[in-house]
Amino acid sequence: MLALCLTAAAHPLAKPNVLLIVSDDQGYRDLGCFGSGEVRTPHLDRLAAGGIRLTSFYVAWPACTPSRGALLTGRYPQRNGIYDMIRNEAPDYGYQYKPGEYEATFERIGGMDTREVLLPRVLKSAGYVSGIFGKWDLGVHKRFLPLARGFDDFYGFVNTGIDYYTHERYSVPSMYRNNSPTTADKGTYCTDLFEREAVRFLEVNRRKPFFLYVPFNAPHGASNLDPTIRGGAQAPGRFKGMYPKLQEQVGTEQRLRYGKTHTVPNRAARRLEFVGSVTAMDAAIGRLLDLLDEYGIADNTIVIFFSDNGGGGSADNAPLRGRKGQMFEGGIRVPCIVKWPGKIPAGATSDEFLTSLEIFPTLCAATGAAPPKGVTLDGFDMLSVLQGKRASARNEMFWQRKLDKAARVGHWKWVESSRGNGLFDLRHDIGERRDLSKERPEILRRVQARFANWKKQMQAAEPRGPFRDF
Repeated sequence: MLALCLTAAAHPLAKPNVLLIVSDDQGYRDLGCFGSGEVRTPHLDRLAAGGIRLTSFYVAWPACTPSRGALLTGRYPQRNGIYDMIRNEAPDYGYQYKPGEYEATFERIGGMDTREVLLPRVLKSAGYVSGIFGKWDLGVHKRFLPLARGFDDFYGFVNTGIDYYTHERYSVPSMYRNNSPTTADKGTYCTDLFEREAVRFLEVNRRKPFFLYVPFNAPHGASNLDPTIRGGAQAPGRFKGMYPKLQEQVGTEQRLRYGKTHTVPNRAARRLEFVGSVTAMDAAIGRLLDLLDEYGIADNTIVIFFSDNGGGGSADNAPLRGRKGQMFEGGIRVPCIVKWPGKIPAGATSDEFLTSLEIFPTLCAATGAAPPKGVTLDGFDMLSVLQGKRASARNEMFWQRKLDKAARVGHWKWVESSRGNGLFDLRHDIGERRDLSKERPEILRRVQARFANWKKQMQAAEPRGPFRDF
């Protein structure tokens, strides 16, 4: 198991700024720089041209809440206590909560254990001001909200998903400014709002060391009970207009929802909303990158972009097998780009085995922030790997979602899940098509033994809520 941050080398006098951008359910191939011939992402492509593309980059869980918790703590979901979703299942069956009823649900009362130390609190000790604009997803009560976890400024929604225009999650208003609910911007496309707030933060704090975290909800499906909206992303007309071929194919179809057949948008219509929302997000990212240039701070800013999990809905995960929620590569391997001018070579690509658990210790080292005392981190400082100076120290990674399990040990990947099982050699089979379990039983036993060892370590860790019994 990888332990605490490596000691940082000498740092320049000016502490580097950090811009961390996370998309939601974006497919592995849903960027031009990752091979899409369809999706327009000129600004993310520009970011990749100035930095490095990571093609074997993994998140710690195949869906949003635990993935984001692992990112901000640098710890496996099973160690930090958020190893499943903080969400209600009633809307899956078309149920709309009555006023006051929502307050007693798990989605309202669940949250990350308050003993966990999040990245902005660590950076604050090094003199950083921190802002988050977008999706929080780690608890709604004030003790769980961003300002209680080290952030100085927050505007966004607090749970797993919203309607892009009403900002409601299945009719429950979900947008907050700092610690207070707000409906002031209802009706405005939320990507534009997150851009607006991130721009404001940059304008105010550009002369200070800052940590700007922008977790977009795009291209996640809209959390709306209306069958004609639910399940698809939402995009403004000006961005959908950039995809005339898809527009020509837009239509409707009959699909089952809530036990009844409804007339809903067809596949092309859903894909149009998806790609439009990605391009809208890309435009917002472009605005932020332009401001870094305009303020003369781009060369001293670390920019990191990745998707919180594999693509769902209308995403394109090719050439990977599976999608969001699954243990195959399509659920956990995601596109990632890192840029740090003068530190990381421009226009580079790395297939080194890396994960989102590396981000916390890497930023500790880069900023000179001391990692939290007595806290076991599950990653390492990956800067030298991004610089091409050494191979990744990461040799294994483990995942579990309820009864679904997976492990990568070296180039071997094992999956045991409701969607399929197998042992795969990722050197030759990135699409996980050929199960080698029977041909290489000794490898299967070795990988499973490493998974069992990891489970023991997680169980022996100091327990954290909300799921674990202690």
